[in-house]
Amino acid sequence: MRFMVIVKADKNSEAGVMPSTELLTAMGKFNEAMVKAGVMLAGEGLHPSSNGARIKFSGKDRTVTTGPFAATSELVAGFWLIQVKSRDEAIEWMKRAPFDGGSEIEIRQVFDAEDFGEALTPELREQEQRLRAQVAK
Repeated sequence: MRFMVIVKADKNSEAGVMPSTELLTAMGKFNEAMVKAGVMLAGEGLHPSSNGARIKFSGKDRTVTTGPFAATSELVAGFWLIQVKSRDEAIEWMKRAPFDGGSEIEIRQVFDAEDFGEALTPELREQEQRLRAQVAK
């Protein structure tokens, strides 16, 4: 099972305040433990929303809004993509993340092709496998 772990933004991440050397060191050790265990597939921090943009779709219309965005608690500051056997295992790994007070993360399971059932035709399944193989190169 794959899970996306979403690191919620806070006033510091939105202000562009970089993590301390101590936090970066601890995060490096945590990431290394996940890589060695075969859990971590990807993980990155994100620039503040002031460097981002949103695109709203309404029929054929597209509306672009550039950051910064309000409601910091709803913004994403970073992520991990992990592969574990269960949601409980994902929770146990993420409880070890070296955050201090005030940080919040969200854990969401990523859909696999099998989750789409019959809606995923053999042609779409083949396309999905081909695209994943190209991305993995």
